[in-house]
Amino acid sequence: MKKFIFLMFSICLVTNCEDVIDVDLNTAEPRLVIDASINWFKNTTGNQQSIKLSLTAPFFDNEVPPANGALVQITDSNANVYSFVEDGTTGIYKNYNFTPIIDETYTLNIVYDGETYSAVETLKSVVPIDFVEQNNEGGFTGEDIELKAFYTDPANIENYYFFEFIAPIGLVPSLEVYEDRFTDGNQIFGFYSEEELESGMEVKIRNYGISERFYQFMFILLQQGGEQDGGPFETQPATVRGNCVNTTNPANVPFGYFRLSEVDELIYTVE
Repeated sequence: MKKFIFLMFSICLVTNCEDVIDVDLNTAEPRLVIDASINWFKNTTGNQQSIKLSLTAPFFDNEVPPANGALVQITDSNANVYSFVEDGTTGIYKNYNFTPIIDETYTLNIVYDGETYSAVETLKSVVPIDFVEQNNEGGFTGEDIELKAFYTDPANIENYYFFEFIAPIGLVPSLEVYEDRFTDGNQIFGFYSEEELESGMEVKIRNYGISERFYQFMFILLQQGGEQDGGPFETQPATVRGNCVNTTNPANVPFGYFRLSEVDELIYTVE
C-alpha cells in the first residue's frame, strides 16, 4: 500500500511539471540592429568588408529578421565614399574596395525605412600576439585547460584590446576586453579557460585594437551577460548604448555598434 501511494505521488509530481505556462511578454515595434565591425586582419589588404543589419524580434521567435533595402555607406575624412550593397535579401551588405588606414576617422551612414542612422569611429591598431602558454590544471577543480595569449603593450600609449577565443565547442566564442592603465609597456595576456578543451583541438585567438568608447561598451555588456550576474544584491543592469544614433528620429534608438579594428589572429593547437 505504501509503495502504491508513493508511486501515485511521483506520478502527480511528474504530471504537474508538464503544465504549460504562458508568459505574457511586452511587445514593441522592431528596431534596427547594426553589426558594423570593420576588421583589418594583419597581412591582408582589408578591402573586403561587410555590415549586417537586422531587426529586433519577439523573445520566443526562432529567426532574426534581416533589414532589407537599406542604403549603407562609409565615408573617410578625405570624402572617399564606400558603398555597401546587400547580398540578396540576407541583410548583409558588402563592399570590395574598402581602404583601411590606421588612425583614420570614418563615418557610417545608413538610410533604412525612411530614417537615417549615423556613427563615427577611428580605426585602431593592435600589437601581435607573441606566444600562447597552456596550463592543464586550471580552474577551481584543477581540470580546466587555460590558455594565456601574451602580447607586448606599447609604452606611453593608451591602448584598449578586445580578445576573441573561438573553439570547436560551445555556440558562442569567449570574449574579453582589456586596458593598459596598470600594465602600460609590459608583456601581458588575454585569458581563456575551458574544461571541455581536448588535446588536438584548434582554438582561433583574435586580438582587436579598439577605442576607449568600445571598451566601455563591451565592458558593461560582458558584465551584464557574465555568469556572475543576477544575484540578489547585484546592481540593476544599465542601458547599453552603442555609438549609432538615429538622426531623423532620436527616440527610435538603434542597437549595435560601429567599430574599426586592426586584428592579429593566431590559431593554437591544444597540446
